[in-house]
Amino acid sequence: MAKLTRESRLRERRLDKRAKKDARKLAPAEDPYSPGDISNDTTGESDRTGSAPAGLEPVVQTHPDS
Repeated sequence: MAKLTRESRLRERRLDKRAKKDARKLAPAEDPYSPGDISNDTTGESDRTGSAPAGLEPVVQTHPDS
């Protein structure tokens, strides 16, 4: 009986460990403050750089001296 109890506890610990491991794998995908997606708290807009949204062209400003 002691052996069966020990094996049962071992199985439970392994299942708990696997569940924690799976949770850690999923956590970065759900993290709203991940380094790749930093949002601006005041405007709600993303500070992510990259291509402009569809239909918009980037604005290029020049100085009057040039």
